[in-house]
Amino acid sequence: MAAPTGPLTLPAVVEELLSEMAAAVRDGAPIPDEHLLSLKFVFGSSAVQALDLVDRQSVTLISSPSGRRVYQVLGSSGRTYTCLASCHYCSCPAFAFSVLRKGDSLLCKHLLAVYLSQVTRTCQQLSVSDKQLTDILSAEKTQEA
Repeated sequence: MAAPTGPLTLPAVVEELLSEMAAAVRDGAPIPDEHLLSLKFVFGSSAVQALDLVDRQSVTLISSPSGRRVYQVLGSSGRTYTCLASCHYCSCPAFAFSVLRKGDSLLCKHLLAVYLSQVTRTCQQLSVSDKQLTDILSAEKTQEA
């Protein structure tokens, strides 16, 4: 099986669902119940957990002057996980096990919370220097070891 050559994308149904949710928010309307039900259908219990993380404003976008962007999500356990939306990655154990190893989930709740916080425009923002961002990512790598 050949490796994908283009940018990584979510399945079309998920992209469409997030796009429709974003359109509702842009128009000042609440996210329709049918979209929330679709989210639950596609992601199961992770959808409810991700929405809870968004409600608690647990998602922070950290950006640096060089244009690097990472997200940090304060999980329900109190641990902070680093997410890279550009390649659909999360540092949590559930992502490694359920998404990468078993392949029975599209995303973990932290990564889904990142996408939902983008849709609902509730993502916290933090600008740091390139050195500070490197230190944040190095600290995450040290935590994992």
